[in-house]
Amino acid sequence: MAGVGTAHLRALDDALLRVEHLLVEFPLRHGAKVNAVTDVSLDVLEGETLGLVGESGCGKSTTGRAIVQLPPPSAGSVRFDGKELTQLHGETLRNVRPRMQMIFQDPISSLNPRRRVADIVAEGLDIWRIGDRGARAAKVAEVLDAVGIDPKNARTRRPHEYSGGQCQRISIARAIVTEPKLIICDEPVSALDVSVQAQIINLLEEMKRRYNLTLIFIAHDLAVVKNVSDRVMVMYLGRACEVGPPDDLFAQPAHPYTAALLAAIPEPDPEKKPDPERVLGGEIPSPIDPPSGCRFRTRCPKAEPRCAVEVPEMREIRPAQFVACHFPLAPGEQLDFSAPGLRADGGADRGYAPDLEPVRWDPDTGPALPSEDDN
Repeated sequence: MAGVGTAHLRALDDALLRVEHLLVEFPLRHGAKVNAVTDVSLDVLEGETLGLVGESGCGKSTTGRAIVQLPPPSAGSVRFDGKELTQLHGETLRNVRPRMQMIFQDPISSLNPRRRVADIVAEGLDIWRIGDRGARAAKVAEVLDAVGIDPKNARTRRPHEYSGGQCQRISIARAIVTEPKLIICDEPVSALDVSVQAQIINLLEEMKRRYNLTLIFIAHDLAVVKNVSDRVMVMYLGRACEVGPPDDLFAQPAHPYTAALLAAIPEPDPEKKPDPERVLGGEIPSPIDPPSGCRFRTRCPKAEPRCAVEVPEMREIRPAQFVACHFPLAPGEQLDFSAPGLRADGGADRGYAPDLEPVRWDPDTGPALPSEDDN
């Protein structure tokens, strides 16, 4: 049951990155707004990998972008390497950017098709005038070689001459060339073939060790997140649900939504049919007008009237494992996800609560509000 709170945060002095009460809203017509991220708090220690997971539209990518101020959050605190980023503007904010980089989901569209690969990788060094021309060329050759791209060919070839996996290697080289402390990986393998995904994940792990990187790894593939993360945060409809070590969180999920995500992992057996009781039903509510109280209550089989009026606080349920839920799961507890959730009026429902005006929501184009011609 997605909630709020900072009980899961470690000591401020220990964290390279500390985000508190992050809020990201996007205004729409007629005074409406998209509640993309609501009161999310997280921290990452130096050298650690934090995994952010959740279904499409949960706000994990928006959280990553807001951390690097693209766009700046509507409210909240983002403290990186001792600096409060939300209070920095102009040149002072630009001076921080070499130390925090991003790797984007689509490797091909994130690279300038008109430029040579070596120039793309060198751009950060050129902008910040790091070293002389010879030192920059040597650094570009070093990182390209480290990610498995021939530096000599990169001087003459453009992105379209490389495969998707090779383009993602180039994106990784571009991210590490300025020697950042933090890299936010926004679903870096979701657009790649399965055969290439493992290579890129292993490469990220190797680069993390070689360049002393700290990572935020955003993905919807639970197996990938479990393998690469030191800590995992589960998000639903813009709020944090559960935080903990991957082994503990995956073995004994305390949040019903985490259990639903794990139950949705298909069995590698074509003869075994899906169990309808293990499949989460309903649709994710609209972020334009999310449910009151716990945002997962409209799909949660454990929901009670309290869930409609009170936002659950993040609390420690087991050592180092935190959950935002009024009624967390006991170890080994199984849920029937075909059971209805809780509407705002106290009745059972699936998907939207009846007191909310329906809004057409397309995952590709976003909200479709009624036009004036519809009235």
